[in-house]
This record gives sequence, C-alpha cells and structure tokens, in this order.
Amino acid sequence: MTNTIRIGLIGSGYMGKAHTIACKSVRTIFRTELTPVCECLCTSSEEGAARCAQELGWNRSTGDWRTLVNDPLVDAIIIATPPHTHREMVLAALALGKPVFCEKPLGMSAAESLSLAEAAEAAGVVNMVGFNYIRTPASQLARQIINGGEIGEIIHVQAEHVEDYLHDPRAPASWRTRAATATRAGALADVGSHLINAVLRLAGPIDRLVADMNVVHAQRTGPTGNEAVENDDQGNLLVRFASGALGALTFSRVAAGRKMGYAYRITGTKGAIAFDQENQNELWLYDAGRPAQRQGFQRLLLGPAHPDYLAFSQGPGHGTGYNDQIVIEARDFLQAIASGQNTWPTFRDGHEVDKVVETALRSVEQGGWVQVG
Repeated sequence: MTNTIRIGLIGSGYMGKAHTIACKSVRTIFRTELTPVCECLCTSSEEGAARCAQELGWNRSTGDWRTLVNDPLVDAIIIATPPHTHREMVLAALALGKPVFCEKPLGMSAAESLSLAEAAEAAGVVNMVGFNYIRTPASQLARQIINGGEIGEIIHVQAEHVEDYLHDPRAPASWRTRAATATRAGALADVGSHLINAVLRLAGPIDRLVADMNVVHAQRTGPTGNEAVENDDQGNLLVRFASGALGALTFSRVAAGRKMGYAYRITGTKGAIAFDQENQNELWLYDAGRPAQRQGFQRLLLGPAHPDYLAFSQGPGHGTGYNDQIVIEARDFLQAIASGQNTWPTFRDGHEVDKVVETALRSVEQGGWVQVG
C-alpha cells in the first residue's frame, strides 16, 4: 500500500482511545495524502497491551515502550501517557528521526519542555503537542474574527477551564494528584494548560501575571491508605498581555456541575466574542457598531462555511464533537509529516504554555506579580 504511515501509540486510556478513533477515520474525513495504519500499541503490560490492541483494532502490541519506539515497522509515534514519562519517550523517538506527537503538558517543567523543543529542532523532526480544544471550528472562527479586526483591538479576556472530575472527596488519589507523576501544577497543568494555550493563540503572549491557587481536598485514598494531594485543585490568574490587554483566567478540577467548562469572552474596542465548549457548535459575536436598538450578541451556529466543519457534515447545525477535535489534530500531524514542515502547535508552543504555568507557580510562592519567563 502506497502513502501509508505506520503509527505507534503509547497509552490506551482516555486519550489513547481518542487517538485510535482519529487514526482510523482521518483519511476518510480529510482525504489526507498519508493513510495512517494502527501498527503497534503499547501499555504498561504485555497482557494489557494485547487486550487493548484487540479491542481497539491495532495490528500488534507490546508492554515496553522502547520496543515500540525502536520497531522498524513503526514510522511515527503518538505519546498519550502521564507527563513524567514524556521526556525519555520523546528523546528516543527524536533520536531515530521519527515524527512525534505528545500530549500536554509537554514537560514536567518549563526547562524540560524547552530541552525537548530544542532537541526536536536540532533533529529536524516533525513534532506536535496536543491541544485539541482550540481546534474546534468555533475557536478557529474566533481567531479569524480577531485577526480580521472585526472586534477591534483586544482590551480584555475572561476565560475559564473548569471541570468537576475531582469534586468528590471520595475520588481516589491518582497520578494527577502526585507531583512526581503529574507536575507541581495540578488543575493548572491539567485543564489550565488548555486555557493558557487558548488565550495565547487568540490574544497573544502574556507579559506578566499574579496567581492564587489552593488544594480543596488535602487527602485522598491511595493504594496504601490516605495520601496528601500534592498539587492544586483550583486557582485564578490575573494577567497582562504584551499588547496591554488585561485578563482573568480561572481553572478547576473541583467545579461542581461543570463537565467541560472551557469558555472565554474576549472584548475588543469594536465588539466581543463569547464561546462555551459545552455548546461547542456556536460562537457569539457582539458588534458594537450596530445602532443601539439592534445591539446584542448574535448567535453564530456552526456550519459548512466555517473552518474544518464541512469535512464532518454538510448540514448546518448538525455539529461536531469531542473526537472530531482529535481528528483535526491527526490531519494536521499527517500534513506536517507529508510536507516535512511543522504546524502549530509545536513543542516550542508547548514550552510557551509550560512557561506560563511555571510563572504562575512562582507567583504563588512569591506572593505577587511575576514577569513571564
């Protein structure tokens, strides 16, 4: 078969399944030049990997990620594992010249993600970091509106990414609540990184910030009894963008009732836009230039005229879903591999997010405003 690319996937959990769906459907949806083949799946055990490979439809499996990366029949790598595993896997793939897609956060620290970005650039290997929410047709449309000057110069950004997956104090401890396996940042790195990526994409670089975070449930049940939660459950950032615009960002993993509370309202000198991921197929636009009696937010229902929508559906209002965002990511990754030219977001872009995260941690420690980077 010509123009095929054999994919190796490390991780078969929530994101592993999403990437499998994307690999199996992206060629049909986007008519990509390359056809991905689900060649090899890796999890933490041979038995588990074999079971998941059979369930998800991968050709082969292994319980050792090194075997997968070094396999000559694997052309490109997708890493969908906890952050503390990323560095070694990424460097091994880069050393072999294999394109690599890595889920966020890229590194355990800004310094680590910078080292990975520099390694990828030095190797000249295609690389991408996973920020899928910003790829919705609605958020792509929001960027077009902003870049086209329709709402004027941005003066304020209010944004949040809040969910409730750890609201229940009985929810067990996991890699997400441990600094050694997640990062020193909890909700900030897990959901807050998506939020930071969004505002960097839509409103530009952040110059300085002040942060406040706390742990709501200090203890959770682990394998050997109660253990301390080692990173934040929720927090706020006040930011000043390099443009001079102001921003207020909120992130949480304990926000009762919020399942996908990724939302933003961006105000400009000529109007505003508003978006909520729980209604991901609509964008709200306010045109301040209209007569007073006609002013108000206009609901833009997504349809075939909007970015990347038509590939999924010819019907306006029929909508796209979560997994479609991963398919768009897969399309971008395949296009980058086919052209040999990186596309946004690269490891360098992932580092820019990690840099803001680390600045927020430093702000909490110092108790004041801190310059980013």
